[in-house]
Amino acid sequence: MIQTALFDLDGTLIDSIELIRLSYEHTLRVHFDRELAQEDWLTGLGRPLRWQFAQYTRDPSEVEAMIATYRAYNLAHHDAMVTAFPGAVEAVRSLKERGVALAIVTSKLNAGARRGLACAGFGDLFDVIVGADDVDVHKPDPAPVRAALARLGREPGTAVMVGDSPHDLASGRAAGTRTAAVAWGPFERAELELASPDHWLDVPAAIADLLDARAG
Repeated sequence: MIQTALFDLDGTLIDSIELIRLSYEHTLRVHFDRELAQEDWLTGLGRPLRWQFAQYTRDPSEVEAMIATYRAYNLAHHDAMVTAFPGAVEAVRSLKERGVALAIVTSKLNAGARRGLACAGFGDLFDVIVGADDVDVHKPDPAPVRAALARLGREPGTAVMVGDSPHDLASGRAAGTRTAAVAWGPFERAELELASPDHWLDVPAAIADLLDARAG
């Protein structure tokens, strides 16, 4: 039985994908005067900004400048554009009320994750938040999932990692948790199937049914 639920944030619980895309697009225009290619953006989605922008330049100072540009744009538009996926708050609250330990495992900074959760109405539903600045190695490595489990005091066999990207699922799998892929994120089902998720969630309300889910 699942006793622990770990969630990615962007594209899984909060609908911030358009904000992320626009922030990324703005950054590439400012620094390279180039348009954003969909395949390049999706390849990095779910990984830390430093990794994403290092794919465009080997200059560490340029990478840091790109991160600053991205975050300034993102912050300026964040509160007006970030919302919860319909039914997600209620579903997560249902798990909380049934005694499930809850954590966020995200590749964005901890403070940004907390701001997104607050804007989207999740309040203090989560017991633990592991952001990009809380670990040295990030998804798809298992390190952030293991960090969340350690802070919760839970074993991987009790847990499921829920996410919208292959990186989320790979991280959970490598850490020894079950995995659940969500169908409402930006990745095609075929891409997520390559990660062999244990569970499929077709709508956010299905999060509430994780306690009763069977692998397959």
